[in-house]
Amino acid sequence: MPRRGCNRSPMTAQIRLSRRANEIFPMLGFIAALASLAMPLNAWLVAFILMGAVVAAVHHAEVIAHRVGEPFGTLILALAVTVIEVGLILTLMQAEPEKAQTLARDTVFAAVMVIVNLLLGLCLLSGAIRHHEQRFQRTGMGAALATLTVLTVVTLVLPNFTSSAPGSYYTPVQLGFVAAVSLILYGTFALVQTVRHRDYFLPEGDADGDGVPDAHAQPPTIQRTAISGALLLASLVAVVLLAKNLSPVMGLLLAEWGAPPAVLGVLIAALILAPEGLAAVRAAKADRLQTSLNLALGSALATIGLTIPAVAVLSIITDLPISLGLDAKSTVLLFLSLIVASQTLANGRTTVLQGVIHLMLFAIYLFTTFVP
Repeated sequence: MPRRGCNRSPMTAQIRLSRRANEIFPMLGFIAALASLAMPLNAWLVAFILMGAVVAAVHHAEVIAHRVGEPFGTLILALAVTVIEVGLILTLMQAEPEKAQTLARDTVFAAVMVIVNLLLGLCLLSGAIRHHEQRFQRTGMGAALATLTVLTVVTLVLPNFTSSAPGSYYTPVQLGFVAAVSLILYGTFALVQTVRHRDYFLPEGDADGDGVPDAHAQPPTIQRTAISGALLLASLVAVVLLAKNLSPVMGLLLAEWGAPPAVLGVLIAALILAPEGLAAVRAAKADRLQTSLNLALGSALATIGLTIPAVAVLSIITDLPISLGLDAKSTVLLFLSLIVASQTLANGRTTVLQGVIHLMLFAIYLFTTFVP
């Protein structure tokens, strides 16, 4: 006869351990981030704590998203991570002015390619492998992709064709105008997504907007949501500061590999977008593709709509010119990615084929970044 108190399953213990780790890593990361400001830390230890903080950020963001419902949850996560991305870019621009001219362009372009190809491809492939065919709202995703197309072309392509400044630069007046346009477009999209046409971004059958069609899971309490919000903030701050601590190490590794400077933008974008990426893939596996697409395209829009204005303000105030225009190779890959994405999101259904196509596009982008 089994003894009382010894009937806890390994799964229960694993869940408790996971919850404990999600509470410990944000605080551990925050402490390590503060310590890194005073003294150098071991790079491998920083990398371990950093990954733990990323996973914890995903968990707490999902808790908040469940409480507030769709599409507010994905919007909150996109804004939080974008604020961290902006802070990291601005910090690195001020710390290394010699690399600042192209850092914002490389990071924003890398973020768009990571989201539109790697993240979207992983979501479509993982969801299709488990559920064969998945559906989503075409109207909302069409509006998001149209906004993304205008933002990317105006900020990353048009500078190459203006004549007021030579090369791939905007003049301060042009930069201010583009920053205003970016804010207006993103603000309008956020209004449409959360207020005016919120139903365009909800999964089919999700009348209450909890992000899960016909779900009956009890939402977290206000106290639990508040705790997750604090731990999410601690995790994101830790990710930024620890990533900054790792940037010299990454620079040395890139020099040893003989990689071009644009690879740094890819690493920064992949690191910053990791929390949203994990959450989006989990949602796709759970047959919540609409949530995955809200996360992916919302992140891309926030990346350009908020990062470019912030960088523009810093450039104008400090009189630091920034190069935004892409080269010919990158422009071709950007247009190809946007065209393929428009076809992927055209009929409201996805299969493994679309996922593989986007992943191959990202492989092409990554290969040509290392071997230009």
